[in-house]
Amino acid sequence: MKSQPPTPGSAAGPQEYTLTSTATAQGSEGRKAQPDHLGHVIFITAAAAMGGFLFGYDSSVINGAVEGIRGKYDIGSAALAQVIAIALIGCAIGAATAGRLADRIGRIRVMQISATLFTISAVGSALPFALWDLAFWRVLGGIAIGMASVIGPAYIAEVSPPAYRGRLGSFQQAAIVVGIAISQLVNWGVLNLADGDQRGHVMGIEAWQLMLGVMVVPAVLYGLLSFAIPESPRFLISVGKVDKAKAVLADVEGHGVDLDKRVAEIEDAMHSEEKSTFKDLLGGKAGFLPIVWVGIGLSVFQQLVGINVAFYYSATLWQSVGIDPSDSFLYSFTTSIINIVGTVIAMIFVDRVGRKPLAIVGSAGMAVSLALEAWAFSAQAGDGSLPTAQGTVALVAAHAFVLFFALSWGVVVWVFLGEMFPNRIRAAALGVAASAQWIANWAITASFPSLSEWNLSGTYVIYAVFAVLSIPFVLKYVKETKGKALEEMG
Repeated sequence: MKSQPPTPGSAAGPQEYTLTSTATAQGSEGRKAQPDHLGHVIFITAAAAMGGFLFGYDSSVINGAVEGIRGKYDIGSAALAQVIAIALIGCAIGAATAGRLADRIGRIRVMQISATLFTISAVGSALPFALWDLAFWRVLGGIAIGMASVIGPAYIAEVSPPAYRGRLGSFQQAAIVVGIAISQLVNWGVLNLADGDQRGHVMGIEAWQLMLGVMVVPAVLYGLLSFAIPESPRFLISVGKVDKAKAVLADVEGHGVDLDKRVAEIEDAMHSEEKSTFKDLLGGKAGFLPIVWVGIGLSVFQQLVGINVAFYYSATLWQSVGIDPSDSFLYSFTTSIINIVGTVIAMIFVDRVGRKPLAIVGSAGMAVSLALEAWAFSAQAGDGSLPTAQGTVALVAAHAFVLFFALSWGVVVWVFLGEMFPNRIRAAALGVAASAQWIANWAITASFPSLSEWNLSGTYVIYAVFAVLSIPFVLKYVKETKGKALEEMG
């Protein structure tokens, strides 16, 4: 199976990574396949990508509820950070279990489980009894996110005609970044209905509760759509339902395809897959093989620049420096649009200019942007506000930071991780790299409220330092993978 990155800020397009090594075979017959009804294939892909939409939406919607939760339960920054970050524990659980579960009960069933968890989480988060059960619903939503991050790209890769796989695979990333943007738009709309007060009442509940509850709509839609799409032919073949697999292959690849040959190609690929284990990654005094440490480094640097602060805390951040709540939510939405633009730029250029040049340009741009933010926040007055000039610089730099991240590390890291490891260790190495990213994501998410109270400018200096350090790391340790076959990696 294949998977997608585990955080909204780091999401990439068709650059999925393998969990059980290779995906469906792309034999000569498959590469020539042209579906009879491309629109139907696009519908199937879009339906599966709804999991990506919910991935982005649920990850980012908490941004609008931070101050409401703080006020409702009268908690400090440390406790608040844990409520925000605790969903990442669920994400790790969901991502770790989805692959094996999908191999046992099928891709569609895992989508339906994920949709159910999203729905329950949305309702529970909107109507919590206390802080502890809000945290529980956040964990449940995190499990759904983790599952969606795995099953969406895996299913899309397995049902897409090989000739269209890259373009259809990009639906997952597009859905993630659109989900992030829509969550911010919804938050802004709800806040306006509540006259700018996160604790103002709308439809009988507080505004922040409605923000979290709105997710029930796309969650139910995702569940309904999962009943309208076919099971993956790869899974059907694995459980002996070859005739059903042929029917699906004929539907998505065209009736002119030699179905017996395509089934044979898929079976051959499944039989020849590498079953890498954790032990395969060990070697030398450093514990892991050098290439594994490079993968871990890429994952960690991607998070330590503070990208998810922009998606989890931006509304709170802007309010803390004196910006009106309604405007702060609007800026969070515009940041999400910039994220979409940057992602599109990366998808256009990653195969043209290469992975390393994009990463270096992105690191340099992020370092400058974060340094400008640190300078701007250093002028914070006693009442928390910023002078007009510094406030303008902070806003522009924040948007520039997201743009440089999205057009580089947001996509490039997942391209690298999908390509850089030798076949024999790819699955296990990717699992370790993804785990490192979850941990780094949690560290940044959980620490930001306390760090920002300590010194907001200093916090951004720390993020800027990591952006600078990522440049020599890429130059010295990361090898370009553009134009190389996976079999060449070693």
